[in-house]
Amino acid sequence: KWLSLFFYSVIRFHMKYKPLPFYLTIKKSKIHGLGLFALTKIDKDHTIGMTHLQVENDLIRTPLGGFINHSENANCVKKMFNNRYFLKTTKDISKGEELTLRYEWYNI
Repeated sequence: KWLSLFFYSVIRFHMKYKPLPFYLTIKKSKIHGLGLFALTKIDKDHTIGMTHLQVENDLIRTPLGGFINHSENANCVKKMFNNRYFLKTTKDISKGEELTLRYEWYNI
């Protein structure tokens, strides 16, 4: 019985983890390789999620941060809060539109 409780809790934990919000997907980009795309309309000034985490001198990239492509006409910006970086929309984003960021890297 304890073993089935263990597996139930493991499955429950894994089912809660989502590397991307439900309204985003990863697919082939016209910009470069793979990119982040909206599955629904996303409003301007919406905080999407954490892209990077600064731990001492290391910058850890999340799945969200790993697939955002560069554009000179970006529709998102990164915002820092403590040691975390978040992706925030700067425009309304239509269903099917790629989310982009103007790279100012690699000096976050």
